[in-house]
Amino acid sequence: MSRLAVLIVAAGKGERAGTALPKQYEKLAGRPILRRTVEAFAGLPVHVVIGPGQGELAAQALAGLDLPAPVTGGATRQQSVRLGLEALAKDAPDFVLIHDAARPLISRKVIEDVISALENGADGALPMVAVADTLRRKDADGHWTLVPRDALYRAQTPQGFAFGKILDAHRAHADEEVTDDVALAELAGLKVEMVEGEEKNIKVTRKEDFALAEKLLGGGDVRTATGYDVHKFTDGDHIMLCGIKVAHDHGLEGHSDADVGLHAITDALLGCIGEGDIGQHFPPTDERWRGAASWKFLDHAASLVAAKGGLISHVDVTIICERPKVGPHRDAMKAKIAEILKLEPSRVSVKATTTEGLGFTGRREGIAASAIATVKL
Repeated sequence: MSRLAVLIVAAGKGERAGTALPKQYEKLAGRPILRRTVEAFAGLPVHVVIGPGQGELAAQALAGLDLPAPVTGGATRQQSVRLGLEALAKDAPDFVLIHDAARPLISRKVIEDVISALENGADGALPMVAVADTLRRKDADGHWTLVPRDALYRAQTPQGFAFGKILDAHRAHADEEVTDDVALAELAGLKVEMVEGEEKNIKVTRKEDFALAEKLLGGGDVRTATGYDVHKFTDGDHIMLCGIKVAHDHGLEGHSDADVGLHAITDALLGCIGEGDIGQHFPPTDERWRGAASWKFLDHAASLVAAKGGLISHVDVTIICERPKVGPHRDAMKAKIAEILKLEPSRVSVKATTTEGLGFTGRREGIAASAIATVKL
């Protein structure tokens, strides 16, 4: 089986965007652009190239993701790509996909089409979109000349290559300035095939592009699912609730830490992507999960969502019990859930209610939780 690496180039300053930070570190719908781009390649070995002095920004944007240390790039995109390729050469893959960090809306279909072209023998693969607008060129005399658009296409990324060949091309033509890696491949005489790109695979370049990208994020398949969990009280002096240790005159009985809130949210997320329930992924008969922290379950569900190209839009959980009181801990619970799911706290809701003394929760025999999640695919 062919070995693949993904090189995401995030070394630019993003000055045209007019933002406070380099654009790849600005937030798009609550999450850094670079993080969204990396997560679009979930399940593939991703390597990131950053600009000099951007280490702390990158660490914040990519916190919690299992990635190799970023490579520091150069003064130009071309130099940054070459430095990234040189870093990969120590354990060279068969193929490499080179992608702009500022294209966070890349779809799994385009990624797979580029990989397929390489596996079928192409030296390189380039996603392109046919130009649809009428084009005119302003001549030196101020006259506008119509440019035929029949054979014109817009190039996108990821651009895929046989690793050794594109590295050789970068080394051989390091002194020649080009606009993208395909231009270098062509200078080296490589065979580059076109694959179908997508209109939504925009490059966030200017400030107004942020609004367009957020609008495009709202499209696609939106799925909503619910989760429900119950645990009964047992001896103890605290419970875990939505990731927070809460003092109480009882504990909760369970194979793991019995966090009903996180369990309910986990099931809701699994439901959004048709991946069963928490018991299938973490069976109570498996001793590995005895006493386990439930944030691990929620983190696993979030990683499965990302692997399918999904984005978690919102989660809401309702804790059902007479005691302990949730109110004093609500903000901490929201913050913890947001931290686990890498969401803005505004996308997390924690509520509480009682059953007015009715049922097992009313009799203070246990705690229940109901959750709902929304995922965009």
